[in-house]
Amino acid sequence: MKPTYVTERITVNPKQCGGKPCIRGMRIRVIDVLDLLANGSSVDDVLAEFPKLEREDVLAAIKYARDQVNHVVLAA
Repeated sequence: MKPTYVTERITVNPKQCGGKPCIRGMRIRVIDVLDLLANGSSVDDVLAEFPKLEREDVLAAIKYARDQVNHVVLAA
């Protein structure tokens, strides 16, 4: 099964990584990149940890996360 491109660099494939969003069809999940950044790693640190990534991939992961939380919250 081919991955579905959510954005140019973010893919989702139900048969890969449990269907979690990944970077360019690789087995590097968006959450893996975000976890490193959230724990204080720099973009350069992330690129060193995952040599196949490009700077644009890291930025795409951040933008993907932003888009996921950019929704209206209704008060109860």
